[in-house]
Amino acid sequence: MWRGGERWSRGLKTEAWRVLEKKKWDAVVVGGGHNGLTAAAYLARSGLSVAVLEKRHLVGGAAVTEELVPGFRFSRCSYLQSLLRPSVIRELDLKRHGLKLLKRIPSSFTPCLDGRYLLLGPDATFNHSEISKFSQKDAIAYPRDFLEFLVSPASKVLNNWFQADVLKATLATDAVIGSMASAHTPGSGYVLLHHVMGETDGDRGIWSYVEGGMGSVSLAISNAAKESGAHIVTNTEVAQLMVDKDHRVVNGVMLVDGTQVHSSVVLSNATPYLTFMELLPHNVLPEDFLCAIKNSDYSSGTTKINLAVDRLPQFQCCKSTLHEAGPQHVGTIHIGAESMEEIDLACKDAWNGLPSRRPLIEMTIPSVLDKTISPPGKHVVNLFVQYTPYTLSEGSWEDPSFRVSGIDLLLYYFFNLDMESFAQRCFSLIDEYAPGFTSSIVDYDMLTPPDLERVFGLTGGNIFHGAMGLDSLFLMRPVKGWSDYRTPLQGLYLCGSGTHPGGGVMGAPGRNAAHVVLQDFKKSAPT
Repeated sequence: MWRGGERWSRGLKTEAWRVLEKKKWDAVVVGGGHNGLTAAAYLARSGLSVAVLEKRHLVGGAAVTEELVPGFRFSRCSYLQSLLRPSVIRELDLKRHGLKLLKRIPSSFTPCLDGRYLLLGPDATFNHSEISKFSQKDAIAYPRDFLEFLVSPASKVLNNWFQADVLKATLATDAVIGSMASAHTPGSGYVLLHHVMGETDGDRGIWSYVEGGMGSVSLAISNAAKESGAHIVTNTEVAQLMVDKDHRVVNGVMLVDGTQVHSSVVLSNATPYLTFMELLPHNVLPEDFLCAIKNSDYSSGTTKINLAVDRLPQFQCCKSTLHEAGPQHVGTIHIGAESMEEIDLACKDAWNGLPSRRPLIEMTIPSVLDKTISPPGKHVVNLFVQYTPYTLSEGSWEDPSFRVSGIDLLLYYFFNLDMESFAQRCFSLIDEYAPGFTSSIVDYDMLTPPDLERVFGLTGGNIFHGAMGLDSLFLMRPVKGWSDYRTPLQGLYLCGSGTHPGGGVMGAPGRNAAHVVLQDFKKSAPT
């Protein structure tokens, strides 16, 4: 089936390229991630001719849905929604274009090996009752002003506010997600703040699943862009941006086969590093700008594991629900860290070039609410795992000892074969809290930091298009002096998560960049 699809897409590509070549476009967007699609939608709505060029066979960048196992549809990289700006949803009419959000209540579940557990959600009374199981003082302190997190290490604020280790660890997880930072790292609190500032349908701090997977977000934005006239082409890789070196002006892109696509402006949805270090000719950028780009932090400790399972995990701290989903299955399930000290130890392993011996795992089971992504009675499980360094001090992520297939996993379980992999380490850890989880796995797909870079173009495997420390936010993003989506080259703009306000499926960088481009078009228009 895949090969047939490939031949079909090549036939379409020929026609699509004819359209690309026949005129000079007002704007070309490099990369069909959700921000690139958002920028294209706003530009096309304003009357500009826009072409979006996507390297992969489907649009969405990191926000995609893929059927990796027959009958199971995975949000292969990004897996939750909360940050998508209400203005983008409203202005692009995304609900009319198919966007359906599924609220998760409760939103968080943390099992403990001592038999207790912590559930959290949007209801203050419910949270008070749950936290009181661990600390009455914490239950009273929980509804706090999170602005203290802006400049502090997450651990400092959490230790000042709360007593219970499990509550602090649950909150600290969001402070280190997608990074190589510990909860003790200065500025880690902002990452937590970044994750709690979102909303779903007006409910603050609520994360949701998206019916059909995260690809449905990208598809809705794509539909809005196409309705306004944007031309979106997949299986189309950009090799280089075309630059008039005499005037330091970008005037289009060259594809890998040599095809030239001319445009008045180019918006890059790629990471800043990929844009400036790999897609541009040498000697066209100021040396100080290049130096800042080269030294930007793209470190990441994230591995994403997508699993197809034949039954729900049964957590031993909860009453068995057999085939029925309980509240513990609805939200994010925190595995492997019941204290900030455990998070810190896992991080220190990665700083030494080792995959965490006891990984920090965020498990989600979207099929509990979304019945469109798995066969009846079976489920899709996402594991967002830390910490896994991009480069290992010993061995390689390409080494089979670190990567074990689904078939090998079955051999491991049934015949007790002596093999170890990072994936198996994660599954064994889950078994501690939900015995028998490993035996429920039908198959899985693992994406280490190098895989995230190769498949999705995420430099260093960093899901935010660059670290979100205090030295790379606001006026410093992507680098000092260039936070307004413009670049040192006339006609070239950035529209991805490497710009303000940063990572996550929010659409704000794409929307903001489009408005800047439209302002510049108005300034250059003849009077």
